Amino acid sequence: MNNLSTSEQLTYSTVRIECEYNDGTTGTGTGFFFQFLQDTANDTYVPVVITNKHVVNGATKGKLIITKANANNEPLDTQHFQVAFDNFESFWRKHPDSEVDLCAMPIAPFINEANKRGERLFYISLDKSLIPTNEQLADLSALEEILMIGYPNGIWDHVNNKPILRKGVTATHPNFDYCGKKEIMIDAACFPGSSGSPVFIFNEGGYRDKRGNTYMGTSRVILLGALYAGPQHTAQGDIQIVNVPTGQRPIAISRIPNNLGLVIKAERINELEQLFK
Repeated sequence: MNNLSTSEQLTYSTVRIECEYNDGTTGTGTGFFFQFLQDTANDTYVPVVITNKHVVNGATKGKLIITKANANNEPLDTQHFQVAFDNFESFWRKHPDSEVDLCAMPIAPFINEANKRGERLFYISLDKSLIPTNEQLADLSALEEILMIGYPNGIWDHVNNKPILRKGVTATHPNFDYCGKKEIMIDAACFPGSSGSPVFIFNEGGYRDKRGNTYMGTSRVILLGALYAGPQHTAQGDIQIVNVPTGQRPIAISRIPNNLGLVIKAERINELEQLFK
């Protein structure tokens, strides 16, 4: 992938999730590709898509839209492969903790089916090397630049199958568990459709660490976690923590985002991996 910059590569790490729910409504969410059970010696892994439970809960039908590739494994941005599911919710393996809003779906079956049809798919999987270690977290500052990739309000480049990139900063220190949970807060605009978006510390071409050391010509990508909720205040002034919704649905009161988002820490992905052993 030498012809793609780091940020360009990351645009191929997400997938648009379209759902039809059992109450007759529709919605969109964000998933991202990940590698579970990596065996570097044999170059094998289990490919999955990760998103929030609340994106797929109650989904009777679902669809993933993936970019096709040519014979040289280069992306054909304007050609897309759509995978449609009935009983969509049943395909997802959910984190066993009811308070952890994460789930994953194995995707090898439909990748193999696409190959049988002579179709090649292009996507770039994230892996455990991007999950920060305790040492990396301790080396971060309270204020770091972040990148969130997804489909806010369902907005996307449907011609080129590209997500929307949103920038922001950490609102709480990544090395601390916000309010005692394996979460952090980010300062970024979080809208319906952003549920499941991967959130990175992202510095392309250079960065400075908390001790003031400068690293020029080096990009830094750290997977902080997945967006799932955010504080909103009502028109009456009450502040509530609510899941970032998947679609625009009728509600009784007006909720106004605070431009803050709650992110499930990436270390929780390791717990999700246990469901695939």
